[in-house]
Amino acid sequence: MHPVVPSPETLSAQTCWSCVREIEKAAHFCPHCSKLQPPADSDYFTFFGLQRRLNIDLSALEKEFYKLSRRLHPDVYARATPAEQQWSTQKSSLLNDAYRTLRDPIARTEYLLELEGVKLEEQSRTATDEAREQGKEKQQVVPPDLLEEVFELNMQLEEMRMGKKMGERDEQVAKDLESAKGRFEQMLSSSNDDLRKLWNEWDQVIASGADAEDPNRVAVRDRMVALLNRRSYVRNLVRDVNEALAT
Repeated sequence: MHPVVPSPETLSAQTCWSCVREIEKAAHFCPHCSKLQPPADSDYFTFFGLQRRLNIDLSALEKEFYKLSRRLHPDVYARATPAEQQWSTQKSSLLNDAYRTLRDPIARTEYLLELEGVKLEEQSRTATDEAREQGKEKQQVVPPDLLEEVFELNMQLEEMRMGKKMGERDEQVAKDLESAKGRFEQMLSSSNDDLRKLWNEWDQVIASGADAEDPNRVAVRDRMVALLNRRSYVRNLVRDVNEALAT
């Protein structure tokens, strides 16, 4: 006979629902009776038992993912209480979302910035068009050092599009666009290296115990935001060039 299980809303985040002994707030299982615990109000890092740092051992992350996948799978709780069945489903879904985010370097950085209260600017034509439809004045923000090159690129893109409409292809313009694409792809590669350097700075700041208002923490965070916004813009330039060159 299954024990009566209280609703998650009435549970103490630090008490096992089954043996009523003290456990860690984000524990997946009770270390005393091994019972599955309800989902805790935690972030993806905490879900995997990690600190909010950006340099992650991906091999260890993958190993923990498969370990938890086996233990949290709904099939394991087919004969458990309805509450445990629900929790296993919820935790399995959260596990997949957390793993998908943390294993990707860009998604991981963006997620951490969201936890820091920062929302990145969406540098895309879709976001701009949607804003205009809503009567807003959102525009893509061009990095200052790219203004001249983007102006020239837009002229070349327009030439290419007009030529395609007329059934023509300007090979010189196409060559120039290929060259521009190569430069932008190099920028993306360099931005990845720069981002890893910022990860190291961030992890050092966090290791020092800096709080959310610490000037060094804020400075590194702001530099990551600027880099990711720039990277997003450049990535969309590459997409625009690919679309224009497509036959």
